[in-house]
Amino acid sequence: MKFYSTKGKNQRISFKEAVIKSLPQDNGLYFPEIIPVLGDPFFSEYGSYTLPEIGTSVMKHFCSDDIPLDKLEEIMEDVLSFDIPLVSVAKNINSLELFHGPTYAFKDVGARFLARCLGYFNESENKEVTILVATSGDTGGAVAAGFYKVPGVKVIILYPTGKVSELQEKQLTTLGENITALEVDGDFDDCQALVKLAFLDKEINEKLALSSANSINIARWLPQSIYYYQAVRKAQGDGNVVVSVPSGNYGNITAGMLAKKMGLPIHRFIAASNANDIVPRYIRNGSYEILPTIATLSNAMDVSNPSNFPRMMELYGDDWNAVKNDVKGYTLDDEHTLRTMQQCQSDHKYTLDPHGAIGYEALNKTLLDREVGVFLETAHPCKFIPTVEKALNTEYKIPDFAADLMSRRKQADPLGKQFSSFKNYLMA
Repeated sequence: MKFYSTKGKNQRISFKEAVIKSLPQDNGLYFPEIIPVLGDPFFSEYGSYTLPEIGTSVMKHFCSDDIPLDKLEEIMEDVLSFDIPLVSVAKNINSLELFHGPTYAFKDVGARFLARCLGYFNESENKEVTILVATSGDTGGAVAAGFYKVPGVKVIILYPTGKVSELQEKQLTTLGENITALEVDGDFDDCQALVKLAFLDKEINEKLALSSANSINIARWLPQSIYYYQAVRKAQGDGNVVVSVPSGNYGNITAGMLAKKMGLPIHRFIAASNANDIVPRYIRNGSYEILPTIATLSNAMDVSNPSNFPRMMELYGDDWNAVKNDVKGYTLDDEHTLRTMQQCQSDHKYTLDPHGAIGYEALNKTLLDREVGVFLETAHPCKFIPTVEKALNTEYKIPDFAADLMSRRKQADPLGKQFSSFKNYLMA
């Protein structure tokens, strides 16, 4: 399997090269030259597979040229060492709980896979790799945990000041060792722009071997498709499966779309958005209009120019009508997000985080007869305690597994949003 840039198909590179380089020089995104279709033998048997077995069955099609099967199996056993349960919340509405990993968020799957791939590739290299990653909340913590003390890898995490939750900030700023956090005076899009500019800067790349742990990296993006197989095999049989995905940078939902293209029977998707609704607006009218980023309670989705949109276009051949056939948009503001969290707790005794709440409400309002809905509960509610307490009008006790984290000391360097400041930091 080779990979090309979404901005040009002339140059094809290996999985290993795409993982290490992260971003093509033309500022596109790497994309597989072939989308493999999994046949009847897999779909007739995958209901009895373990999660690591599903992961191996999916990922071997993309990385077998560079990672031997036995090593891939070992990586998958390590990456998917926690459960991803499907929990019934309401009639025909289920939550796929993606927060049972070490940082209580869906990013754990992709970050752990990328870290182990780079660790394997670095076994034969003597050069230190510098990982650059922008985060709107959960990516930073997952990457920090995934790469912590990985030999030959230095991680620099950029996050927007005042726009991540306290627990999220603790996860990405308290480890030390090979993990550095930069607190950027701007929003997520500013952080993401700095990372992209660094990859395109000749002087920086001559000094540092750069790679990215954002979902722009093919090894962060591809494994997110794995848990869609879990969702469908658990929900199938009750009707046509509709998956509602809280969406910000659109790596998660495009990974689900990839799974559908590989044969997974997903009836349709819902791109569940907060006020930063660029893709739902595109689905409605075919116009991709970038507006200023709006700060919301669902901060991980505060993205006004999602970097994975080109992959969505690649999956659907730049055909707006094809996108509309598979994907519907849904937008929920903060007031209705809080109301949804309160109503779900009252009616179903299920605590939503503010991102999952938008995914849940999209199904609650739009699910049709003979459809069964799955929304992705992308993070544990404990990461958003002030919002949960405001919605439920009661104290929310932080779970024991997260309590120790809150007592740790924050270590972060302030940074302006000008690229010159970031470049000086990297070149120092």
